[in-house]
Amino acid sequence: MHDAVQAFRYVDLVAYIALGAVTLVFWRRRRDRASMWAAIAFGSLGLLELLSLVPNHPGNDAERAVGRIEIALLVVFPYFLFRFTNAFRAPGQRLANALFGLSAVLVVWTFALPSIPQPGESRSAAFQAFIVVFFVHWIVLSVVAATSLWRAGRSQPSVARRRMRFLAGATALLTVALLVSVFTSSKDSAVSVASGALATVSVAAFFLGFAPPALLRLWWRIPEQARLQEAIAGLLGFAESQEEVAQRVLEPAAAIVGANAIAIRNAEGAVVAAWNVPEERWASLERNGDAPPGGRGELLDLEVPGGSLIVWTSKYAPFFGDEELRLLHVLGALTGLALESARLFTAERDARIALERADEVKTNFVALAAHELRTPMTTIHGFVTTLHHLADRLDESQKETVRDALLQQTQRMAMLVEQLLDLSRLDAEVIEITPERVDVRAEVEEIVHTAAPDAGPVEIDVHEDTVAIIDRGALERIVTNLVTNAFRYGTPPVRVHAEQTDRHFRLSVEDRGVGVPSEFVPDLFERFTRSEGARPSAIGTGLGLAIARSYARAHGGDLVYEDAEPHGARFCLVIPMPRPAAGR
Repeated sequence: MHDAVQAFRYVDLVAYIALGAVTLVFWRRRRDRASMWAAIAFGSLGLLELLSLVPNHPGNDAERAVGRIEIALLVVFPYFLFRFTNAFRAPGQRLANALFGLSAVLVVWTFALPSIPQPGESRSAAFQAFIVVFFVHWIVLSVVAATSLWRAGRSQPSVARRRMRFLAGATALLTVALLVSVFTSSKDSAVSVASGALATVSVAAFFLGFAPPALLRLWWRIPEQARLQEAIAGLLGFAESQEEVAQRVLEPAAAIVGANAIAIRNAEGAVVAAWNVPEERWASLERNGDAPPGGRGELLDLEVPGGSLIVWTSKYAPFFGDEELRLLHVLGALTGLALESARLFTAERDARIALERADEVKTNFVALAAHELRTPMTTIHGFVTTLHHLADRLDESQKETVRDALLQQTQRMAMLVEQLLDLSRLDAEVIEITPERVDVRAEVEEIVHTAAPDAGPVEIDVHEDTVAIIDRGALERIVTNLVTNAFRYGTPPVRVHAEQTDRHFRLSVEDRGVGVPSEFVPDLFERFTRSEGARPSAIGTGLGLAIARSYARAHGGDLVYEDAEPHGARFCLVIPMPRPAAGR
């Protein structure tokens, strides 16, 4: 028995000193609260083992003082272990103060004991009371620490979960070893051998909790490794959008580190997808926005090529899952490359669609321009030829008719040229917007009188004293196009309504026609577009609404379409008004 006890004693001596050294190195590398308390706790055990080498002869005060220091180190170890486990979450202030006070009382009691009996000596009632309080203190703190680690490990990834459970189990075994040792007064009994064996198993479990071998970690990590490979395979597949890329890796990435939530941002800082993050909180995650919302655990913002990952891990992840965080970095880098690839594909697709659209616009422009120019040119050519060859045969009324037709066709050509010039100036942003005070009622009446073929069926619903600060030319172009459009494609009566409310000028033009087909509404303001259901007799270039909206936006506002009630089309102009100057 003596040899077995001595063997376990030397193994425990070396192991606990080595464990103290390991936790000290761990703290020097990490420099955080958890590793600090781990270094203090297991450093105290290592110091205890070193001090146990000092002999304890009766009558030698220095040696007896060392013995009391050893007991004090045993007293404070469970408190230090408790502080280590609670470095990841704040305990209740009352509980923390009570445990600190009890530990302090026990340390003072240790040095206040009249004497400490040697092995084989009888134990006084005072010392028996001290032993009872000591074990209650040790058991309570050890159970709290072990339970905390075990429960917290349930939601962690495989490696962190097993490390935390090994630490919890090691704490329980060390407590049992200490309890067993108290039931014998002989150093060479079977109970002493059992206590030494439990202490050896305990230190081995502590080593596996703090520094498990690489091969063991790989074995533990098999489930997360499978998810990682699945995510990488998903990234290698074709994706049409950044959102599709992000959705493929969100859950596997969260599983690697046991994250509570995760979000992925692209290179522009915009959130493309998130897991377990409410959509209303996405705006606060934008790179240049407010601070990301906390309160869900440890917040990690990982910069990767082509974007970044925002991960809410548990408080235990940085300590127990450092390798898993490195794996997350690798997955994040691959995700960034996939995001960039998807961005390039989207840009190429959008460019191709834009080119196809531009080609379609060009084709429509050539067709419409040729038609709009050919019709008046043919008419003009015919009338000029008639005047050239038959002028002497025409009476004055016939000549007047020919002159009116020539004037009408030249005005039609001039209008087309003016529309094209308007668009070119708007595209080049050389249209100068000069707001001025405008009597809206009088201006609208004048525009309607000029633009409407028949001003009779036009209802002008504008209050007499309505005044707006607006560019007169822009207003004229917009209302002219809207009124012309209402008569050309809609059905009278036409209603023009204008008002100024909440610092905005609002004007609407509506008719009582059939309205615009819902499938055509998205293309309504595109250039050279006309609905297939447009009135066949209607003459137009498909530029009027595009010009009207461009003028509205050049003025800082917008022009939108909505269905009128009970039927018809309504176009609404909204232009912000400048705020009045503050009074002096």
